[in-house]
Amino acid sequence: MTTKLAVLLVEPSPVLGARLEGLFGRKLVRVGSSVTAAGMLAAVRDHEPDVVLVRVDGPSSELTRAVELVMSEDPVPMLLLAAPGAPRQAAMALLSAGALEVLPLPSALDERAAASLEKTVALLATVAVVKHPRGRKKRTASRLPAIRPEVPVVAIAASLGGPKALAVVLSGLPRTFGAPICICQHITAGFTDDLARWLAAETGHQVAEAIDGARLEPGRVYVAPSDVHLAVTTSGTARLEQGPAVGGFLPSCDVLLKSAAIAFGPRAVGVVLTGMGRDGARGLKEIRARGGRTLAQDEATSVVWGMPKEAVALGAAQLVLPLPAIAAQLLEWVPSR
Repeated sequence: MTTKLAVLLVEPSPVLGARLEGLFGRKLVRVGSSVTAAGMLAAVRDHEPDVVLVRVDGPSSELTRAVELVMSEDPVPMLLLAAPGAPRQAAMALLSAGALEVLPLPSALDERAAASLEKTVALLATVAVVKHPRGRKKRTASRLPAIRPEVPVVAIAASLGGPKALAVVLSGLPRTFGAPICICQHITAGFTDDLARWLAAETGHQVAEAIDGARLEPGRVYVAPSDVHLAVTTSGTARLEQGPAVGGFLPSCDVLLKSAAIAFGPRAVGVVLTGMGRDGARGLKEIRARGGRTLAQDEATSVVWGMPKEAVALGAAQLVLPLPAIAAQLLEWVPSR
């Protein structure tokens, strides 16, 4: 299936490219990882790839600028291939710049690794990415009044494009924010701890992977770990649930949001940010049905308007807001300590 897709590979050596030619054939175009931002944009415009693969060996400010420029001018799905030993922070910076997904670079492109990469590329090729709104005028939206009693939990769902969106939302909230924030972010297994550390460094908040049984503290941020579901309980603690994937996801956004609805009803707030698919839409609907507050990110500021679109279609979102307005709305709903 993916042999029909055009793939632009950004990497320093011909070794990986030679391996991938067996998957993508003549549709594979290679450029060096030292390409400038303008050079990458030109390559995207010249070759019109369905997906861009970027090898990540370490931090690169020029590569980060290149990803930002492409995603703001001629967006195309980007997949990061993290080389062994590459700092995870380097991949997180590129995800923040607009790349959609990260996978560990296989040491050997055996049949299993090739099939996994082929499947991911085919999936990303179907994503209708939108331009990052750099310099775009912010849209205003009406806001709902603050509610009482104090909201005990905010549950946030995110997927493709989520790390950057999460950083924007958290950066707009004070450390005295009056509720714990629980996040389910779809990301490659093993990267959730790095995501938590990166969000902490970017936003100044206390962010960590959730621990089973831990009490959820106002103002702190809890990220669902890889390969387990995160739920919240009526006693205000985190619960990690082993079990099968829900809707193909482990952890599942729906599991988190539905647990918030069941545990706290009208005192819960749900947010669905950028992402592909529909995970989180039904959970958001459950929060709204039980009297909680709900919102979804708008299309103009979403990298992929999939999950928020499904939430809107279900009538799950009370408000549909541009990304820069979400933190302000949360502050109106949730008073600071």
